[in-house]
Amino acid sequence: MQQYRERVTVVAIADRPTELSEQVLKSVQKGQQDAIEAVHSFMEAVDDALPSIRPEKRQHVLESAFSMTDRLVETQYSFLRDVVRGAGESLGATKHSDS
Repeated sequence: MQQYRERVTVVAIADRPTELSEQVLKSVQKGQQDAIEAVHSFMEAVDDALPSIRPEKRQHVLESAFSMTDRLVETQYSFLRDVVRGAGESLGATKHSDS
């Protein structure tokens, strides 16, 4: 009975990185979707607030918004990747170098 409990505990611990990875993936996907929705809302706000803005100026504003959004999503992704890596190391996973 003791061996069974130990085996179940090891399996439960081994499943934690997978569960955490799935949670992180869902969080990243949600963050990306939220970022896309934010840019869409921003585009509408620019159109409403500045209907007569020249197309090249509008394009510049929108490209800046996309660039900012891209940096925010990348920052979120990097943070969550580090969280998963740290959790994996805490649970005894081996370190992997970034390729």
